[in-house]
Amino acid sequence: MYWSIAVILQESSGSPGFGGLQMFLPLLLIFVVFYLFIIRPQQKREKKRKAMIEAVKRGNKVVTAGGIHGKVHQVDESSVLLDVDGGVKLRIEKNSLASVNT
Repeated sequence: MYWSIAVILQESSGSPGFGGLQMFLPLLLIFVVFYLFIIRPQQKREKKRKAMIEAVKRGNKVVTAGGIHGKVHQVDESSVLLDVDGGVKLRIEKNSLASVNT
């Protein structure tokens, strides 16, 4: 694909005024590909993660980023109280939640 673009650009290099655009076209194409394959999917994942964190409620089973499994006992504005095992409770930040199961 890149080779065919290079051939097209070399064939039309004889036209005056195209030299500046020809120099920046590969850089522009790299940025567009970078945006489409890296930035947009990451933004979608982050938006989905924020919605998941906001939907946490009492009784949900969660897994933290550190791998701790627990059941939500209490939800505060920025933290969650987890019932881990046998009455052991841990308070963690909502941002450290990796997954939520109902």
